[in-house]
Amino acid sequence: MCEEGPRFHIKEYRFAEEQDKREREESRPELVVLIPEVLDSQYGMYVWPCAVVLAQYLWFHRRMLPGKRILEIGAGMSLPGIVAAKCGAEVILSDTEELPQCLKNCERSCRINNLLGVHILGLTWGQISPNLLSLPEVDIILASDVFFEPEDFEDIITTVYFLMKRNPDAQFWTTYQVRSSNWSIEALLYKWKLKNVHVPLRSFNADKEQLASSPLPGRHTIEMMIISLAGASYT
Repeated sequence: MCEEGPRFHIKEYRFAEEQDKREREESRPELVVLIPEVLDSQYGMYVWPCAVVLAQYLWFHRRMLPGKRILEIGAGMSLPGIVAAKCGAEVILSDTEELPQCLKNCERSCRINNLLGVHILGLTWGQISPNLLSLPEVDIILASDVFFEPEDFEDIITTVYFLMKRNPDAQFWTTYQVRSSNWSIEALLYKWKLKNVHVPLRSFNADKEQLASSPLPGRHTIEMMIISLAGASYT
């Protein structure tokens, strides 16, 4: 008897500009992204609240993305990376080399959105692997909700630092869910000579319980920050 593969549920995320009453009857820019979430509990991969907030930031700043090379780490279902690619960026999606299913999820998300030119590769945080060494310089590193397990924090930071040393002007755009008042990466940022700027959600229309015509992020407390080398300028 053949084993069945994972089951999928296609979710639609619809990004659009906010309009006032006078503009509502006019057409407005809109972006639709489809994500094939995995329903089987063995593979359970879903879009989490942080991903929608980061995708909203990319959509809000979409005019600056064409020509940028962007790497998403811990991509999972890849919503932020897919949005960046659809907005004209050159995108590389990555997830752990140790779980091939994660990379298959990246591939499915690209296929269903007709993004056949997106490069996908395995990267394990904290490891100087051949895949990491082969990466070209990137302008922006994306990550949503990767600061989940404290034991992973420094591995993430060291990987980001390695990439930024190759391009000192690169930035790390990341969203995270506030789960504990004791959560902090400040000491690690200081250790690795990095700095961070907090980005208010209201500054990119993400201070809402529902974004992109979805029920996310809900009532979860999400924060966003941009990390760069301590000597770099933030624009």
